[in-house]
Amino acid sequence: MSRIVLGFDFGLARIGVATGQRVTSTATPLTVLRAKQGQPDWSEVTQIVETWQPELFVVGLPLNMDTSAGTLAQLSTKFARRLEGRFGRPAHLIDERLSSLAARQLTTAAQIDDVAAALILETWLNEQFPRD
Repeated sequence: MSRIVLGFDFGLARIGVATGQRVTSTATPLTVLRAKQGQPDWSEVTQIVETWQPELFVVGLPLNMDTSAGTLAQLSTKFARRLEGRFGRPAHLIDERLSSLAARQLTTAAQIDDVAAALILETWLNEQFPRD
């Protein structure tokens, strides 16, 4: 069984992707996919999935600061369900509030989406597989 996990920072114009693994609960920024109204080029996603063979996906859930789910959270959930349906692997959602802000503090890159995806993924990994 693969211990690789793919993380996604969903956005309407860009979707950040990171790869991580359960053994060390670490993640690495991988790429930023262009999207049109939240729809990536699914052939690019397929290529990433075939290359990395993840056991599951983690998708950031952009909740409002009051924890309510707005339109972007609904679209992020829909994206996660599409990943599950297309690739037959579970997709987990995790609260991603402030991940982009944290990513901006870690990088000077213009596109921070893959760094945000890595932060989202590491948060999920650390919650699921805490290290003693």
